[in-house]
Amino acid sequence: MRARRTPGTSARLTGIVAALGIAVAASLTACSSDTPAPTAFDGPIGAVNLREVCPATVVVQSGWNPEAEFGFLYNLISAHPSIDAGRKATTGPLFAHGEYTGVNLEIRAGGPAIGFQPVMSRMYQDHDITLGFVDTEQAVFASATAPVTSVFAPMTKSPQMIMWDPQTYPGVKTIADLKAAKAKVLYFQGEAYMNYLVGAGVLDKSQTDSSYDGTPSYFVAANGKSAQQGFASTEPYVYEHQVQAWNKPVAYQLIADAGFPTYKSTMAVRSGELAQSSACLKKLVPVLQRSVIDYLAAPDAANKVIVDSVAAYNTGWTYDADNARYAVRTMLADGIVGNGTTGALGGFDLARVGRILEVTKPIFTADGVALAPDLTPDRLATNEFIDPAIGLSGS
Repeated sequence: MRARRTPGTSARLTGIVAALGIAVAASLTACSSDTPAPTAFDGPIGAVNLREVCPATVVVQSGWNPEAEFGFLYNLISAHPSIDAGRKATTGPLFAHGEYTGVNLEIRAGGPAIGFQPVMSRMYQDHDITLGFVDTEQAVFASATAPVTSVFAPMTKSPQMIMWDPQTYPGVKTIADLKAAKAKVLYFQGEAYMNYLVGAGVLDKSQTDSSYDGTPSYFVAANGKSAQQGFASTEPYVYEHQVQAWNKPVAYQLIADAGFPTYKSTMAVRSGELAQSSACLKKLVPVLQRSVIDYLAAPDAANKVIVDSVAAYNTGWTYDADNARYAVRTMLADGIVGNGTTGALGGFDLARVGRILEVTKPIFTADGVALAPDLTPDRLATNEFIDPAIGLSGS
């Protein structure tokens, strides 16, 4: 079992440079020849007709293996899914509220399936990709070389967190409490959020350790003395139920609640194609909004597609139905999915986008990354296609 890996600053830079044709590895170049898989469906088109305005196959490049965070997409194709283990892609006719929309949806795996390249790199290598999953700080980072604009935020809070052993640290309730406890904090090298936590004084640089490689070995070997990054929707379940050398609960706090409010896994388009994609996005984004609600209400069919896809892809990532159910419960309980300050599910608070820009700009500049000049929040995200009437009740 390996935990989710998100490339840090240096890794993202390498991937983006490669995407521009400077040094693309041969194996990854071969991946760029992917073409959408055909999926035959002859049923009638329902109330939402995407065939008139969208590609015959809407291709989405995800940032990781199939998992519940992407469940709303698998929900759209759960009626007739087709899993391609070789291409690491799952395709099917796109249904909205049980009605065919006239197009197919292809969901491509990220992470190990694309050599841990940043999604923005894949988007600029392969223009068959309609939408890609991009974090706000990644969009800032790539703004000069691979600019993208986010059009939908399926999660209002990032599930990324730092976890610790509550038995070893019973007095620790927040990430900031780890500072006084002088606990080592393991994380992936180059993560912008860690630069923020250290710069803001939440943690001391001396207690951070960037040697985390995604496996539970460091955490287990430390016998509760080290804290570690992870995702609230996965690791707490995995460590309690699947890591036999641990098999007990962990405590955690979301990075968002410690002052780094990035939008995680937003759906973005290449910025230069925003205008020409607008007719499709005006119809498609509300379908995505409704699918989040539908998935959270009845996730089992989509979860089966997710679990079956993970098994078929065989990338080293393991994911079962219990993990998916845990993720759905956690996303709701922790406010990871919700309406946010906009009142509409999937909308962006542009002041919050501006805050991420403000926080990360000096971090990336210090690393020698050239950002787009005069970068503003509205170039990173837009609410143009969000239906303000669609939201979770009680959120």
